[in-house]
Amino acid sequence: MAARVDTYDVLGVKISAVNLAKAEAVIAGMVARRAKGYVCVAPVATIMDCQDDPDYRRVINAADLVTPDGVPIAWLGRCAGHSLVARTYGPDLMERLCDHGRVLGWKHFFYGATPEICDKLEARLKAKFPGLNVVGKMSPPFMPKAVRISSDETGCINAAGADIVWVGLGAPKQDIWCDLNRSGLEAPVLIGIGAAFDFLSGMKVQAPRWVQRCGLEWLFRLCCEPRRLWRRYLIGNARFIGLLFNQRIRKSA
Repeated sequence: MAARVDTYDVLGVKISAVNLAKAEAVIAGMVARRAKGYVCVAPVATIMDCQDDPDYRRVINAADLVTPDGVPIAWLGRCAGHSLVARTYGPDLMERLCDHGRVLGWKHFFYGATPEICDKLEARLKAKFPGLNVVGKMSPPFMPKAVRISSDETGCINAAGADIVWVGLGAPKQDIWCDLNRSGLEAPVLIGIGAAFDFLSGMKVQAPRWVQRCGLEWLFRLCCEPRRLWRRYLIGNARFIGLLFNQRIRKSA
C-alpha cells in the first residue's frame, strides 16, 4: 500500500495530487516496503470510461496511486488547490522509475503488447539506462477484456522476482487486469502504463514536448490515428467539458 497521498475529485474519480517527482517517490516507497499495490495513469479518456462503467470507476478509485496523465486533469488539480500538481505522463514516469531503480537493483517485468514491441522497448530502455534489469516479458494473445491469468503465467511472473510489473494492455483493460491479478502476484507494484510501450519502443511517434505542454497531445494523436481515436477525443472530450460545466452549474445553484 502506498503512503497516504492527497487526492482530488474529477467527476467521481479520485486523482492523486502528485507531479512526476512525487509519483516517483511514492512508487519507490511502495517498492521499498514490499507492500502490494497498483498504480493507474488517468487521462481524460479514463475519466470518461469511469462515467459509463461503475465497476471500472471502483477499480480506479481502489488504486494506490492514480496519476494525472492528462494536462486537463492536472489543471483541475491546481484549480482544486493543489498547487504542485503537474501532468504525470505515463512514458515519463516509466523512464524516471527505470532510471531510479538502476542503482537499487530493481527488477522490471513487461506484460502486454507484442514480442516485437517488448523487445524494442527493452533494447531502447537499456540503451538509455545502462544497468537496467529486465527480468521477464510476456505478450499474451489478444483478449477482448481483462482476465485472471493462469497459474502458469502467475508462476512465471513470480519466479522472475520482479519489483515492478509494467502492464501495457491499454485502458481500461490494463487497470482491470491489475485489480484482478493483484492478489496472486508477488511483485510489490503493478503499473498500468497505457501507450508507453508503443512510444518508448519507438513503434509510435510521441507528440513534441511543446504540444504536450499546451495540452494538445490529443490533437496530435488524433491526426496520427483518426479512425481509431476520433470517438475517444472528439466525442469523449466534448462530453468531459459538458459534464464539468454541468457540475459547476449544480454547485453554484
